[in-house]
This record gives sequence, C-alpha cells and structure tokens, in this order.
Amino acid sequence: MEIPFTLKGVEGRVVVTYEANLQPESIGCQPETLGFPVCTATVQYPMRGYDSLMGWVQLVRSDDNASGGERFEIDPLAFLGDLPHPFCWLGINPTLFDAPSRSPRSDLRWMARSFLCIPDDAGKGLEAQAILGFSWGFAIEQGQIAFQPPQQLEPSAWSEHSSVLGDLYAAWRFVPYLSDPA
Repeated sequence: MEIPFTLKGVEGRVVVTYEANLQPESIGCQPETLGFPVCTATVQYPMRGYDSLMGWVQLVRSDDNASGGERFEIDPLAFLGDLPHPFCWLGINPTLFDAPSRSPRSDLRWMARSFLCIPDDAGKGLEAQAILGFSWGFAIEQGQIAFQPPQQLEPSAWSEHSSVLGDLYAAWRFVPYLSDPA
C-alpha cells in the first residue's frame, strides 16, 4: 500500500508492506513468531535534515491490553521503558517496524493504528501533528492467525486518540491533522 502526502509543499509517500513472518530469525524475532504479521512503513520524502524529521505514534487495541480490548493504548518499544514522548520511531524519514506475536496462540483480536507525525513545528513547543495514518492487525482463532491488511485512516481517527495521548504525555499537545501549510 502507498499513502501519498504533502509536507511543506513537497510531495512524499509512505510505502507500507504487510506480510507473514516466515523467517523470524532474519528480523530478530523468536521462532514462535512464525506466521504472525510483520508491518513495515517506509517514508519516502526528498527533503533532508530537520525538514524530514518525523515520528511514528502507534496505538493498539488488543483483547489482552490493560482495557481488555475496549480502548486503543500507546504501543511503545518496551525495551526502551517509559519515554517522555509518544513516538515509537523517531528520526529523519523514520521507518515504522512491528512484528507482534503472542505465545501461546490463544484467541485474540489485535489492531494497530499507526500515525506519521511531525513533532514541534516551528518552535511551538512539544507538539505532535499527524500527517497520515493507517490501521492494520490480526486475529487468532483456534490457533490460526488471520491477517487484517493495512487500510488508510481518515483524519478524524487521529482526533479520537488525542485525549488518551494527552493523559499520557501531559507536556505535549496533539493537534489536528496537518493540512499542508506550504
């Protein structure tokens, strides 16, 4: 899937690949992750340096999260611990990578919402503004994994999460979708 965007008057795109994890060891995963989905979203944007600084914010709703699948919750990189910002990946044209799994393979529904954001635009403080988003996920039923392929999200999806993000990151502002200021 490709999602086009315009930032600062310059066109870019995100290329999303979503596939089965057929070689767990080749992507740093344990053998029990075989068959689960792997999602990679690559930013292709010709600007350089600070003009291409972006971050991915990912939220997950899963039957085994703290709300029991009632709400989307932040999906940080666990090995980094608590972070003072909402980004799971941050950098120059950052790539989102996720290879979720569960062991044992109990019945489960798992859905991610991944948003590409620009942080701290022009010195306005700690701010995250989404420029695009997509959902993707999987379900486990009787040990079988069913994929839910990526779908582009409407801008309103970002707004649905602003209160959750604001509660977790009180120093940050989560502003509506970017409409290119050029």
